[in-house]
Amino acid sequence: MRSETGFDHALYERFPTEKRPNSEVEELNRIWRAPKGWARLTAVNNNYVGFWYVVTAFGFFLAAGILALGMRVQLAAPMQDFLGVDTYNQFFTMHGTVMMFLFAVPMVEAIGIMLLPQMLAARDLPFPRLSAFAFWAYFVGGTMFFLSLFVGLAPDGGWFMYPPLTSIAFSPGINTDFWLLGIGFIEISAIAGAIEIIVGVLRTRAPGMTLDKMPMFAWAMLVFAVMIVVAFPSVILCTMLLEIERAFNWPFFDALRGGDPMLWQHLFWFFGHPEVYIIFIPAAGLMSMMVAAVAKVPLVGYRLNVLALVATGFISFGVWAHHMFTTDMPRVSAGYFSAASMAVSLPAGIQVFCWIATLASGKIRWTTPALFVVGSVVIFTMGGLTGVMVGMVPFDWQAHDTYFIVAHLHYVLMGGMVFPMFAAFYHWHGMTSSRALSERVGKWVFGLMFAGLHITFFPMHLTGLMGMPRRVYTYLPGRDLDLLNLVSTIGAFVMAAGILLFLFDLARRFRFTVHDDAGNIYGGGTLEWLPTGLYSTRSIPLVTSREPLWDRPHISKEVEEGRYFLPNSATGQRETLITSTVMAEPQYVQLMPGPSAWPLSAAVFTALFFLSLTVQGYAFAVFCGIVAVLSTLRWLWETDRPIKQESADIGGGIEVPIAITGPKSHGWWALNTLMVVIGMIGFMAVFAYLYLYGINPEVWSAPPPLGETAIIVGIEAAALLAAWGGRRVLATKEGRLAEDLPWMLEALAAALLVGALYLDVTGWLATGLEPTANGMGATVFMLSVLQGQVVVVAVIMAAYLAFREARGIMTTPTNVTMDIVARFIMFCALQGMIFTLLPRVFPGV
Repeated sequence: MRSETGFDHALYERFPTEKRPNSEVEELNRIWRAPKGWARLTAVNNNYVGFWYVVTAFGFFLAAGILALGMRVQLAAPMQDFLGVDTYNQFFTMHGTVMMFLFAVPMVEAIGIMLLPQMLAARDLPFPRLSAFAFWAYFVGGTMFFLSLFVGLAPDGGWFMYPPLTSIAFSPGINTDFWLLGIGFIEISAIAGAIEIIVGVLRTRAPGMTLDKMPMFAWAMLVFAVMIVVAFPSVILCTMLLEIERAFNWPFFDALRGGDPMLWQHLFWFFGHPEVYIIFIPAAGLMSMMVAAVAKVPLVGYRLNVLALVATGFISFGVWAHHMFTTDMPRVSAGYFSAASMAVSLPAGIQVFCWIATLASGKIRWTTPALFVVGSVVIFTMGGLTGVMVGMVPFDWQAHDTYFIVAHLHYVLMGGMVFPMFAAFYHWHGMTSSRALSERVGKWVFGLMFAGLHITFFPMHLTGLMGMPRRVYTYLPGRDLDLLNLVSTIGAFVMAAGILLFLFDLARRFRFTVHDDAGNIYGGGTLEWLPTGLYSTRSIPLVTSREPLWDRPHISKEVEEGRYFLPNSATGQRETLITSTVMAEPQYVQLMPGPSAWPLSAAVFTALFFLSLTVQGYAFAVFCGIVAVLSTLRWLWETDRPIKQESADIGGGIEVPIAITGPKSHGWWALNTLMVVIGMIGFMAVFAYLYLYGINPEVWSAPPPLGETAIIVGIEAAALLAAWGGRRVLATKEGRLAEDLPWMLEALAAALLVGALYLDVTGWLATGLEPTANGMGATVFMLSVLQGQVVVVAVIMAAYLAFREARGIMTTPTNVTMDIVARFIMFCALQGMIFTLLPRVFPGV
């Protein structure tokens, strides 16, 4: 029977039953071998990049924990002088920032990059150099950001950076600028990883692994990545706005000139509250897989869990003002966000009950992962109950900004992410280590961490209800807070002792390896436990169930003998199999790039670019920006070369293309995801414009003439048509005109966009509007800045396309570079029309 995509399922029966030659394995090892020595830094394989990612994120976890211990020593007794007020402010700001931005999200993303290719039985994720760039950008940028603490330049305005306290008037130093530019840059790294994960989960699954057969962790990472794409642009925008206000005096948050500090809270918490669930959802996916392995039965309520993950992601975006109940929010709005706060707990509760049912339906073997899994359920449930409490407006008014919130937050994050992370370390360490961690020591680690957490944070509920505010560096004696704070400090060191014991066992027993690993110690049933090398699995299996290793005991041997898809290299290069989005039917073979120094160079110079802006080294920033762009273009140069071989035999008598364009290509999905990111930044910018108009309509002045607006929109429409036409001409290849016309049309489109932007900016300036004048000027010219950013990228892309044509590389009607450049320029034109029309037509005064 042939499916709608033309894939004949009966061909599955044609796989060989005998072992394939060992020479094919030798060839795979040669193609996928890792660089040696210092060249290992150029590796792009997920085995290396994912491992480095996890180690770096865990390092930031330890660093933030040390800061927390310093704060607990300061608060162990009233009127302590262990930390001065300025140092304490830097400590708590860096603790929160590192935990939320440099540990929690990067850690779950790192685990995804490390585990997903093996779980999906892919050779690697589809953009390995993008993964390498994301890691190095995070490592270099995060390290520079953390080192600011040692030179007295660490931010001190809290991890939420509320203006006006962080405006130039109250925070004149560059401490705040380190936070704004550093966090904005780190979020770019997170978005790059999210794009990789979305395309990887949707397009590189093993044949037969339909959406209904995906591992729960793959579902969780898909929801996680989509949430990053939607939420993180908001924090990128608000950090950019505050930095522009500080550097150029554009009054986005200055209430005296038509701005509003509440705009920051709306933009920040549109990211900040979903981020809690962005952290929790991947951990929930890990939990769903581990409870099944612990109980040795399939997860109870698989489809219900999937729906709960999706519902959690969706509802969480309606909860951002949950953090703003004590502002002057209207009662109707407060009621809505309170209801949403209650609703978001329902899907989380569904998952918890599914885990409990799974554990109850099997026979638990009390291993270290099992202890951390059960402990996580207990802790997270306790944190969820206090979350329902603070979701009620009257209670939140009493508990807001007290240590009750500190206790709630840490119960949720420790139970919802940290304990699942340690469970995952023990459960999956056999994939990367030649020796297993000690079960005996692991149980001590769990006991110390579990006891220490409750000793630390449970008393904080009481100190909060007794009136102790958050973010204070000391307190007065005689208020019955002394003993509770001392107990919390003791608990923090008990928990630290558990983590220290884990590090001791890790140093004693963990030995990184790719081939001779410790194996499937705890009996998992999914594909990551197949025999692997740097090329992942020897052959890509046919998936017929959710737990293939449980249902087909001989699959590991069959895969290792090369009896399934791509048992060898069909092209002599690195490659993986791209499958359809829903049914996972083979569609084409993707050629994958190998090790390269260019992603590392691009990441380092991008980090230096942002650091130079922070210290106002603008000349060096320009140099670093140019080098970063050139490094990125050089890394991309090799990814779209003409291919003589049009198709490949992937096994079972199935022949598929090697490269395609259009909606079936993985590049199409990646570019669309990127355009969603840019579109969300634009959407939040439009929200900022409308919000400030609603707050201060009196500062809005008359727009430029309507005729001028029509001309600008017409130019942008012409750019859209030119970009579309260049793509069509190349696809049809009509005569000699097609040799130069495609890239010339793209260059014309980019030039038209530059002209339209120039007319738009000069038109506003002709009306007398200045960006420093008021909220209207700031937001109108902010839209121009956002459009200018994408126009600059469009010009670079058009020049890159022209250069490729001059070198004779753009030769096929299915040219990936042309497809991407044309569609991006079309997107820029559409965004330009929106940004032109909105402030000129609305409110139209």
